[in-house]
Amino acid sequence: FSSDPMRGARTVVKRAVAEYSSTTQRSSTAVLNSIDKLSDERSISSVKVTRTTLSSREGASSPLSRQQKGSDGVSVATPASTHISARKTETDLVDSLLDRTSKILDRNAANVVAYSGGVDSSLVAALVHNVFTSDTSGTKSGKVNKGGNDGSVRAVIGLSPAVPKVQIETARLVAQHIGIDLLEIPTTEGTDPTYISNAGEACLACKIHLYSALQTVAENAASLSLSSDCDDNDALTGKRAVLLYNGTNADDTLDPTRLGLRAASNFLVESPLLYTSKDDVRRAAKHLGLINWNHAAAPCLRSRLAFGVEATERHLRLVGDAERMVRRALDLDETKNMRVRILAGKRAMIELDEEVYGDGGEVKDVLDQEGFANRFKEMGFEGGYGVRPFRSGGIAAIPPPKKVGREESREASVAVA
Repeated sequence: FSSDPMRGARTVVKRAVAEYSSTTQRSSTAVLNSIDKLSDERSISSVKVTRTTLSSREGASSPLSRQQKGSDGVSVATPASTHISARKTETDLVDSLLDRTSKILDRNAANVVAYSGGVDSSLVAALVHNVFTSDTSGTKSGKVNKGGNDGSVRAVIGLSPAVPKVQIETARLVAQHIGIDLLEIPTTEGTDPTYISNAGEACLACKIHLYSALQTVAENAASLSLSSDCDDNDALTGKRAVLLYNGTNADDTLDPTRLGLRAASNFLVESPLLYTSKDDVRRAAKHLGLINWNHAAAPCLRSRLAFGVEATERHLRLVGDAERMVRRALDLDETKNMRVRILAGKRAMIELDEEVYGDGGEVKDVLDQEGFANRFKEMGFEGGYGVRPFRSGGIAAIPPPKKVGREESREASVAVA
C-alpha cells in the first residue's frame, strides 16, 4: 500500500469537513490537522488486520466468536450463531433488529453509517436513525437530541468514479425517505497503487481509505461537543467518541472475496445485520417502506474489472457507460442484476440474470441489432463482447494470470484504449 493513506485528504475532504464541522462550531483547520496526524498514526503500508472480533458493547454479546482462515492465512471473523431473524414475522424481525441496534448505539457518540444507498446500508441507516431519534421507551421523539443526547447520527457516502451516478441518486432519495442527514465526501482510493493495480487487494485498500476518512471527519466533528462530558476515565469505561456502522450481513461473512471485511474489523465497525440473512434484510427493508428493498445488489464498478485490469478512472467510467447502454437496450430496471465486466484482451462480458439471459441467443441478437458490436469496439473493447449468466463475485473468483515459461501473460494488465 501507499505509505501515506490519507495523502491528498486535505484537499478532497476539505469542503465536506467544513460542512460537517459547522454543526459543532469546529474549525476546519483543526480537522485537517488531525488528518495529518492520522496519516502518521495509521499508515496503510503498516496496517495488518489481526483483530478477530468486533468490539463488544455493554449489553450486547460479541458479534463474532469464531474464525476461519482466508486464502492468505489471515483470520476472517464469521458469525457465531444462526440468523437472529430465522422464522420471524416481519414485525418481530424489525423489532429484533431495533433491539440489537439499541445495544450497539451510543446516544452520546457520533454515530456514522458507511452508506452506499444499497439495501443493506439503507436498512442500517434506518435502524440507527430510528433508535437514536426515539426516547428510551422506544417512542419517536421527533427531535434528534431528545433527553439531553450529546451525540449525533448521520449517513456518509464516499464519492469516487467507482460509484455509479444512479447509485448516488438512489442513496439521496432513500436517505431523504429515512430522514437521516447525508454527508457526501470524496474518497482517495484512486491515488493508492494497490487499488489501481487491482491485483487482489483493491477492496481492502478501498475500505481502509473509506473508513479512515469517515473516522477522521466524525472524530473531529464530535470532539468539541464530547470534550466537556468526557474525562480520562472514558478509555477505561469503554466510551467511544465515534461509532462506525456498515451493512455487512450474515451472508457476506461467508464470501471469501470480501476483503473489505478485514478493514471493517480493524476500524471496529459495527453491523446490526451481522446475524441477518440477505433475504431477511430485504424483508425488513420492505416492512419499513424503503424504496430500494428489492433493488439488485450494486457493488462498486471496480468489482467489474478482472484481476490485473487497472482500476483507473477511465476504466471505471467505461464500465458505468457500458452498463447504462445495456440497461436501456434491454429495458432492465434496478431490480435486475446486470454487469459489464472488463476481461483480459480488452473483451467485454455482459452478465444477466438467468430469467433475462435465457439461452443467450435472443439477448445477443437484440444487442447485435442495436449495434453493440461496433459500439463496444468504438469504446475500446477491441476483443469484442460476449453474454453469459450472472454470477456474483465471478471476477474475484478468477485467479490472476500465471507466468508461462519466460513469458508472463500481460493480457489482463493491458488498458482498454
